Amino acid sequence: MTVPIDRRYGPTHEWYLLENDLLVLGVTEHGQELLGDVVFAQLPEVGSKVERGQACATLESVKAASDVICPVDGVVIAMNTALSDTPELINDDPFNTGWILHIRPSGAPDEWISAEDYQAQFD
Repeated sequence: MTVPIDRRYGPTHEWYLLENDLLVLGVTEHGQELLGDVVFAQLPEVGSKVERGQACATLESVKAASDVICPVDGVVIAMNTALSDTPELINDDPFNTGWILHIRPSGAPDEWISAEDYQAQFD
């Protein structure tokens, strides 16, 4: 498993990427493997406020439902609408087309771990 080096990684297998003044949030390859086949993604509406350390989305799989934890306080400015018809994008391409939310942060995000430290957990 290779993880992109341009992101930070959370303890419950989420990732975030800072792009300009936005934060892109998703789940890692390992996270989606733990979930199994994702069959539904419950996402907040655009304009919703999200809170650091709180669930901001829920992914349902054939195994279980799992919360996606938000690394920052902010406002959702985009959700991956493709996930309504094809939630399996999270399984197929978790670091690219399987992204979950774009958030406009209202503060600094949690200092999740680097790609190197995340990768080391599996080596």
